[in-house]
Amino acid sequence: MDASLFRIQPASPEPIYRQIAEQVRRLVSSGQMQAGDALPSVRDMAAEHAINPMTVSRAYSQLEAEGVLERLRGKGMVVAASAKRPRPLSERMEQLDHALEEIARRAEELELPADRVLTRLKQWMARS
Repeated sequence: MDASLFRIQPASPEPIYRQIAEQVRRLVSSGQMQAGDALPSVRDMAAEHAINPMTVSRAYSQLEAEGVLERLRGKGMVVAASAKRPRPLSERMEQLDHALEEIARRAEELELPADRVLTRLKQWMARS
């Protein structure tokens, strides 16, 4: 997998290591990454996103401890054979709940109508 496919947002309040870990979890949950698929090396990921290699290493180590990734000698980090994937649609939808709750809260604070927020969300999704 190419390091440029990850979206790192340095200005986000969510720590970078969590951003990386969550993206890997989602890719595995959706089946886009499968057992044996290699992740970018720590060095490549750090260089691509201009972040500290220790940050990438922390994300990978956390995922390894969770059983999502495993370290293979000479290959680096790969999706573990035991990683659960692909997950049912309902479980994948649950992974959006925190972000949707935050969007709903902000929209309410800004007194934005739901239909306009949904239209904007659809526009963002069409860009991807």
